[in-house]
Amino acid sequence: MSDWPEEKRFPFNARDRARISPSEPSALEHRYTPCILLSPGTRLGPYEILSALGAGGMGEVYRARDAKLNRDVALKVLPESLAGDPDRLARFRREAQVLAALNHPNIGHIYGFEDSGATHALVLELIEGPTLAERIADGPIPLDEALAIARQIADALEAAHEHGVMHRDLKPANVKVREDGTVKVLDFGLAKALDPVSASSSEAMNSPTLMATQLGVIIGTAAYMAPEQARGKGTDRRADIWAFGVVLYEMLTGRRPFDGETVTDVMASIVQREPDWSRLPSGTPPRVHRLLRRCLEKDVKRRIRDIGDARLDIVDTIEAKPDIGVGAAARPSPPRGRWLMGWAMLATIAFLVLAGARWLRPPPPSARTVSRLDVLTPSTPDPTVFAVSPDGRQIVFTAQAQGDVWRLWIRSLDQPTARPVSGTEDGTQPFWSPDGRGFGFFASGHLKRLDIATGLVQTLANAGAPRGGTWSRQGVIVFAPGATSGLMRITASGGQPSPVTKLLPKQYTHRWPQFLPDGNRFLFSTFLGPPETRGLFVASLDAGEPRRLLSGDEIGDSAPLYAPSGVLLTVGRGVLFARRFDPEHLVVTGEPEPIAHGVASENAMFRAAMSVSANGVLVHRGGGAEQRQLVWMDRTGRVLGRVGPPDDRGLAYPSLSRDGRRVVVSRAIDSGSDIWLLDVNRGAFSRLTSDPGNDIGPLWSPDGAQIVFRSSRTGSFDLFVKTLSGAAEERPLVVDGRMKAPMDWSADGGVVLYVVLDPVTGADLWAAPVVGERKPYPVLDTSFDEMDAHFSPDGRWIVYRSNESGRFEIYIRPFPGPGGSQLVSTAGGQYPRWHPNGQELFYVAPDGQMMSVPLDLSANRQSIASRSPVALFPIHLASGSYITSAGSAGRAQYDIAHDGRFLINVAVEGYVPPPLSIVLNWDALLKK
Repeated sequence: MSDWPEEKRFPFNARDRARISPSEPSALEHRYTPCILLSPGTRLGPYEILSALGAGGMGEVYRARDAKLNRDVALKVLPESLAGDPDRLARFRREAQVLAALNHPNIGHIYGFEDSGATHALVLELIEGPTLAERIADGPIPLDEALAIARQIADALEAAHEHGVMHRDLKPANVKVREDGTVKVLDFGLAKALDPVSASSSEAMNSPTLMATQLGVIIGTAAYMAPEQARGKGTDRRADIWAFGVVLYEMLTGRRPFDGETVTDVMASIVQREPDWSRLPSGTPPRVHRLLRRCLEKDVKRRIRDIGDARLDIVDTIEAKPDIGVGAAARPSPPRGRWLMGWAMLATIAFLVLAGARWLRPPPPSARTVSRLDVLTPSTPDPTVFAVSPDGRQIVFTAQAQGDVWRLWIRSLDQPTARPVSGTEDGTQPFWSPDGRGFGFFASGHLKRLDIATGLVQTLANAGAPRGGTWSRQGVIVFAPGATSGLMRITASGGQPSPVTKLLPKQYTHRWPQFLPDGNRFLFSTFLGPPETRGLFVASLDAGEPRRLLSGDEIGDSAPLYAPSGVLLTVGRGVLFARRFDPEHLVVTGEPEPIAHGVASENAMFRAAMSVSANGVLVHRGGGAEQRQLVWMDRTGRVLGRVGPPDDRGLAYPSLSRDGRRVVVSRAIDSGSDIWLLDVNRGAFSRLTSDPGNDIGPLWSPDGAQIVFRSSRTGSFDLFVKTLSGAAEERPLVVDGRMKAPMDWSADGGVVLYVVLDPVTGADLWAAPVVGERKPYPVLDTSFDEMDAHFSPDGRWIVYRSNESGRFEIYIRPFPGPGGSQLVSTAGGQYPRWHPNGQELFYVAPDGQMMSVPLDLSANRQSIASRSPVALFPIHLASGSYITSAGSAGRAQYDIAHDGRFLINVAVEGYVPPPLSIVLNWDALLKK
């Protein structure tokens, strides 16, 4: 190391030196001597080196700036011994691709692989905080903190093992602990990738220590080897379980269970000696004692086979669940007399139980009492979005508190109030895990899962316009990722999703899946398309064609729900019906019988406000809708006046005519929605459409003579134009079988801008000429979601929302010609609108603030620049997941008059949402 200037050596401290055997002086050299030194400012592709973080046998690690995504990353530059070998480099790249599929909150992510000349680097998640080795160097870690860390390490190993990936080099130096307590396990599987031998060679060389010695990794790795590794035998994931036990022991004691002055001494200790169990803290629970012994079992056949078992032991310890088996083994045997007395007491109890069995049996359904309980939810809830936990004791739902964003809330029935769930912003459509310890949900175009105990949120897959999910006991999630696709499956720990159902010809959207009790078959519903494609279907994970159980006419207004008592629940015109259903033979019997009245449904999503637990607790919400009203507001949020009376028919998507005298809106009647005209001065509604389907989202033409809207009358949501003068019928504008909705009509009247939900590319922007050939063409059809588009007054620009940065932001781009997009928002946004004067943009921030963005236009309007957004006032838009969810056909719930006033659709103050009704023993209402 003396050949390197002092200022160019990687730093190390006394703790590092203390952990390296003095008999191995080369270890320090190997660990900290770099083979390539990159100075700050050096660029590798789009990455600019900021500083050195450290080095090891697997290469140097640097903090770098990603110029494309404006984030800091960690670059691990590979050692020359690897980079100079094409075969090993190719093998490493293939292994890195496998590891990149490990998407778990406790695993350090691999973002990519960067080649820059002769330099090759892994692009990794930058994780702040000390390593676990640094924490242990300060002494033993308290039991509760150590168990919390161990649980997260086990979670990471379990997710990797489910994907067939072993760590092979688990040790405290490969574990980071962030300030918030989140644990990140690093370098998964890289030991295998760096192995210099071929795949056909002896597994003896797969030992991380033997391999790492050649590459220069600190010798201490040998202390975490399993006995079978030390003997040069083959290994499997139980070697990771051994290393996990070593790490847990070291956290609790501050010392390794197997140590020595040389590698030979360490390996001999692993093979021959037992850990010193007396070093464990006196308060260590018996269950943890047993777990450590089972992890550090030298006979691999007697060792724990699945890290998930270790995780459950840790969880039970954290939750202080009684450990009957261990406690009994730890207590001394009672005297013989007490033993006999115990048996006599057990025999007496058994007799009494058997004698009174007929009183202890549950009464027959006809004798049970139906109980109903109403529970209020706080803030403004989405009326149909909630789910009851498997044990019937918790309800998770979507709601928005005043001045806050939409998020998920949990109400435990033994608590007086609900609480918001951190990390679930924009969350909707929750569904519980079978064990009730967490739930899946959708947010910002992704499928996610949340662990209630830790609060950790994991992103599993993309889901631009979701339509429900379900979670089996086997750890499989089936979900509907969009409004134009079949269903997908994915393991609950993450991975690559794969199709599990395929749309039939002319069929539109498989939605609201639900597993049946066998965990293999599941139900799903379809509502759009020809009659023969609609209804309730059953499919299985084993593939095969789905089978239709009920027609579209038989299932009512929303997706049926399976109840564990052998019942299908459906809702039609507000009435909740139940029908007998045999899930084993897939037979529906009997006539629908009413269970409750006034149950809400959401027409746009074909979903009813109902949920049922695994033990039969039914929850539904009444159909009382919030009252909405159109109000005039100025730039400060001051109310200037009101337009029309308060409305309880789902008033939505106001579009103001250019002269400011009329508004077109959507309103719900019975089970469908229609387009209505509201006279601003008189405040009176008049009906414009009366199709039995759903007519939604009207827009004015610039001359005020026509409107364009979307309608389900064709079996899918297509675009139609209606002339307001005379009795002309609505004429189709775009009918192509895809889900779509109008966004804006250009000022010259020639083009309608609309959004299309594509099964491959998600939400895309298209333009439909209104005159001439009328052939639609794409405006933006990237792999990201683009929506909420609006023309500039001169028609040269469009503003829109996109999630290309990883969250939804507001962008401007030229129309229709070439040109790039320009970011306008700074912290997320939705529902952009152009001021009629063309010199200002508005949008709604995630926290509900109306934002203003001043624009600088060139003299000839060929270029445009924006200034920093400014908050104007908080806005509380009318609720509804079809309004707020990503990929939906909804537009902004406001419009802007020529004088700059805002016409906003708001929820009327004082509205109390209908309660959640909890019904027990409801199946007693059914006929035998």
